[in-house]
Amino acid sequence: MKLGKYCVTVMLGKHLKKTPPEKISAPAKALHQHKKENGEIDKVKARKEHEIYRETHNKKWRRRRWASILFANLLFLVSYALDIQILEGSLTASRFLGFHMADLNSALQVVLAFKEVLINLLIGFVTILLMWLLLGGRTFCSWVCPYHLLSEFAEMIHIKLLEKRWIQNHTFNRKARTGFYIFFALLAFVSGYTVFETLSPTGILSRALIYGPTVALLWVLFLLTVEIFYSRRAWCRYVCPIGLTYGFVGALSPLKVNYNVKDCHHEGDCRKVCLVPHVLEWTVKGRAPEINVELGPDCTRCGMCIDVCPTDSLKFHFKGLSKKP
Repeated sequence: MKLGKYCVTVMLGKHLKKTPPEKISAPAKALHQHKKENGEIDKVKARKEHEIYRETHNKKWRRRRWASILFANLLFLVSYALDIQILEGSLTASRFLGFHMADLNSALQVVLAFKEVLINLLIGFVTILLMWLLLGGRTFCSWVCPYHLLSEFAEMIHIKLLEKRWIQNHTFNRKARTGFYIFFALLAFVSGYTVFETLSPTGILSRALIYGPTVALLWVLFLLTVEIFYSRRAWCRYVCPIGLTYGFVGALSPLKVNYNVKDCHHEGDCRKVCLVPHVLEWTVKGRAPEINVELGPDCTRCGMCIDVCPTDSLKFHFKGLSKKP
């Protein structure tokens, strides 16, 4: 089964269907059958393992991510406030020790709007492309983007309100994000103006932190309000073209999250915490086509599924350096 191309189409909004029997490898098929025959035994074992794990769960990857987001964004602020020229600019476009860097989606918007490629923009684009190609594309979203951090806090509130049954979560078709991606690209090309950059909460927050707050923060507050009371992670899941741009890069990245079906009890805790739960559909009982399956390019490599998995069925894997189970 050609998972690479299939996972890209899933990122673009295609629904991940149940794997046809003929597409499942013989070892995986035998393992699925064993689990089906020993379902009740596995459930008892799973409950015990989950109870023990929840008591010792330290959420190490979440702490590391939060530290990374704060460090990256505060480095902009410190460099500007102290005029030490380490990291100048903002997440949209910047210079690190004088070397140009440009957000991939922002660079594409600029090229479409102004119909020309500036040499500094090209240098910045290639630099960031190579960096996130190595680190996993959408890793930018969960390890650098300041809106991701605020949205994560909003998500916590959203979940608490859901538990109290004070609100309902509303979902949308994931193809909407692909539609917005095309819409903003066409808008830049036709209007000659980078409209998305005006609306991007990532850019708004980055500039506000460095240069001071503006009225644009009201837009960010509105988005967070929607995510708290109406739709969980709405901006990142259904709108933001930045994530989709980095997702294409992530499709070629050697850094992936690997899923090993052998010890998985299919409790679904990983899908509950995931920002993009469709990348974890392989963890549904009987769906994995191989014993080891790499998560798709829409995965943000946030590590939340790894943190919550009691059997280490999910792990970071760097192709060529780390071995699969």
